[in-house]
Amino acid sequence: METLPAQFRVALILGGARSGKSRYGLGLAAPFPAPRLFVATCEPRDDEMEARIAAHQRERGSEWISREVPLELAATIDAAQDDYGVILVDCLTMWVTNLMTWPDADKGRIQSAGERLAETLTRTTTPTILISNEVGWGIVPDNPLGREFRDQAGWLHQRLARVADLVVLVVAGVPLLVKADFLSGRP
Repeated sequence: METLPAQFRVALILGGARSGKSRYGLGLAAPFPAPRLFVATCEPRDDEMEARIAAHQRERGSEWISREVPLELAATIDAAQDDYGVILVDCLTMWVTNLMTWPDADKGRIQSAGERLAETLTRTTTPTILISNEVGWGIVPDNPLGREFRDQAGWLHQRLARVADLVVLVVAGVPLLVKADFLSGRP
């Protein structure tokens, strides 16, 4: 799968489950020097998830430093500036899930966390790649929590797409360019 030249500041990579979006993101990060920071938002909650995480860490190799960050994404990205060649966050929809299921979660706090992340990304000096599932193309969920999750993820994607200078949708392993401000010379 071909990737674009590494000229972006913030890249948002969207796609469905098993679409190839994470592989594309890793390819996009490959030209950047080590060390590279992989920010995992998933917390291992069972043996199967622990095995998946371990397999992904082996696939990435020793040039990647991994951090598990279930909630404080903006603060982690902010603190990592200039210490890494690139930052890759996988994935934002798991982060939204964590925010929604945390004790005392509410819509306002979830929206505020997304705004803090977007604001942090406007200041980033280290190229940052964000991976997320596009969940809004399926059926309307049959329960309030599912609908709220779909809505929160969609609002977050819109907010981050505005600050990203590269947005790619990956479908069946094929990257589709949605936005590339650095190619047009737009700020």
